[in-house]
Parts: sequence; C-alpha cells; structure tokens
Amino acid sequence: MSDEESRRELSRMWRVYKTIKQMLYDRGYKLDEDETNISLEDFRALACDPSGMLSKTRLSFRAEPTPALSHRYTSQPTKANPIPETNIGPVWVEFSSDSAVGIKHLRVFAQFLNERGLYSGLFVTGASITSSALKSAANLPITIEVWPEQDLLVNITRHELVPKHILLAPEEKKALLERYRLKETQLPRIRIEDPVSKYLGLKRGQVVKIIRKSETAGRYASYRWVI
Repeated sequence: MSDEESRRELSRMWRVYKTIKQMLYDRGYKLDEDETNISLEDFRALACDPSGMLSKTRLSFRAEPTPALSHRYTSQPTKANPIPETNIGPVWVEFSSDSAVGIKHLRVFAQFLNERGLYSGLFVTGASITSSALKSAANLPITIEVWPEQDLLVNITRHELVPKHILLAPEEKKALLERYRLKETQLPRIRIEDPVSKYLGLKRGQVVKIIRKSETAGRYASYRWVI
C-alpha cells in the first residue's frame, strides 16, 4: 500500500470510528463528548502501531450504559415482578481486520462477549458478509450488530433533514398511550430496519418520539411504534 493509499485508509477509518463513538453516545453510553470528535492526529496516534501502520485491533473498545439508558431499557415494576430485569448492559465494539466474514467469525465473537460478561457487541467490518452469517447473528443467544464500514462513513443523524429521535422510557410510553387512549398498535410505525432505528439500536415494541421543525409551530413531536 502506497503512502497516499495509507493516508486515505486512515482518514476513512477515522470517519468510521467517529460515527461509532457518536452512535453510542447518542444511544446513551458513557462516553465523553470529546471522544465523538477525535481529531485525525489523535486518531492516528491511537490507531497506528509503532511502525505507523493502521491496526484496526487497536480501535476496539468497551462502553457502559448510563443510568438514563438503563432506565429506558427497564420495564416498570409490577406486583408479579417488583424488580424487573434491565435489558441493556456493557457493549463491546470490535473492529475486524478479516478479509471475509462468515458464521464462524460471529460465533467466535459471541463466545468472546459471553466469556467477558458483556451484554452485546457491535462487529464493524470492511469485508463482505455472507447472508448466512447475518442470519446467524440474528439467532445467536447474545445481541450482535454487524456494521459494514461503508455504512458508518457518514453519520446520517447529523444531516439537517433527519429529525431528532428520542427513545421513550416504559413509563413515558404508558403515559403517552393513556393520554391519547390508544393501543400501541394504533400508533404510526417505524421499522426496525429503518436507518435511524438501526443507528439507535431500537427494539421491537419500543416507542420513539420524533421532533421535527415547523415553520408555524417552531417544533412539533410525533411518535412511532417500532416493528
């Protein structure tokens, strides 16, 4: 690889890395806002080995959920279940340098997550991914999101035409439905495959608040049920 190609690859991975950090920050993980805007020079110091070569393994990291994120993923207590389980936990982001990704790679990654007591993982890869591997990821006993690098080169939520999406906590969802005397199935819907749903890691059955700009009202909110 020429020096120019190395510089382009470093710049490309810098954009990918920033988007991942911004995504986890927006989801509600414990990250400093400064981490989401790392400079290219600081990224070079982090990502390159002593010889100056980019090493993707140096980019992998762990993130913990904030109390606010944990709250949004904890059901309301009931008499039958006074201490409900929190359905979120530590996440590991793995930057793969493999030239191809198959079922075996994701199973090894799932084992890595289990052995370290991690709740979920993000597998970032520049390689082609087989359809069977993607199906396998969906059926593993631990949550794994597979992210192609090209999907992270631009943070779609930073575009001015993409409105703000906010995940409602369980009690906020309940209050919304009671206020408008609705069932969740009567709400407009957003698919789990929607790019913003994927960015925020939304789960089926959750409700997201969408805040849009309005020339007359300033801002207005709508709600979507995740399916």
